[in-house]
Amino acid sequence: MTDTAKLFETWSPDREIVLVKVFNHPRDKVFAAWMDPKALAEWYGPAGLSIETREADIREGGVWRFDMVGMFEGQEQRFENLMRFVEIAPNERIVMDYGTPDPDDPDRFHMVVTFDEQAVGKTVLTMRQLHPSRARRQAVISFGAVEYGLQTLDGLAAWLDS
Repeated sequence: MTDTAKLFETWSPDREIVLVKVFNHPRDKVFAAWMDPKALAEWYGPAGLSIETREADIREGGVWRFDMVGMFEGQEQRFENLMRFVEIAPNERIVMDYGTPDPDDPDRFHMVVTFDEQAVGKTVLTMRQLHPSRARRQAVISFGAVEYGLQTLDGLAAWLDS
């Protein structure tokens, strides 16, 4: 059984967040925006935060370690992030573990991004997150993860359009 099959075997709707967006760009272009570390740093993350890459090795088994940086109440805040790439199927799917750089991060979650070209030049991107517990899912929803995720996808759309 592949890692992806194992991941979906334990998938549970009460721990899941799903975001979907249609892009007016071909699937290979949308997928490529995820594979280029420079591009990722330009469009990834919620509105108002910038990305500072610390390490980028975007391949199966590789990692993207980055900080989301923003000003809050006059003070710079940094949020450390780490994506570990579990599976990359070109133009189809990216499977990641996502959390902080702490190897024992109890809030780490799985994320699967799929790319489906349903019409010529249009791509449906689906981002599915599986959180470690129902309570953790609710906590991230409460602090704005759905809105921030949609802002991230809007950032990708704007980057692709430019």
